[in-house]
Amino acid sequence: MGKFDHLFEEEDGLFQGTPQRRYWEMFQQMNPEIAEGALDEIIERMAAMEKMLMREIDEEELNSTVKRFYYENTSEVEEHKKSLYMELGGELVYKVSD
Repeated sequence: MGKFDHLFEEEDGLFQGTPQRRYWEMFQQMNPEIAEGALDEIIERMAAMEKMLMREIDEEELNSTVKRFYYENTSEVEEHKKSLYMELGGELVYKVSD
């Protein structure tokens, strides 16, 4: 567990809920145009990362390679996933405040 997990996962934690839950709550309350733009940025980033990987890994092997990496590194990936939700949540807050 990460050192900040208690802030999100305890019922009375500072942010009350997991980073994933908090992100989707913010996302659902956003202006649809801002939300679509935020999701498009995530898809754009994912597309760029897939293209980078495909330079090294055959496209047909990509999904199996990613799944295998996940299963071999589940806890590390899950911790990074929480960090990404927090990062992306911060970006949502920034977009709304502009």
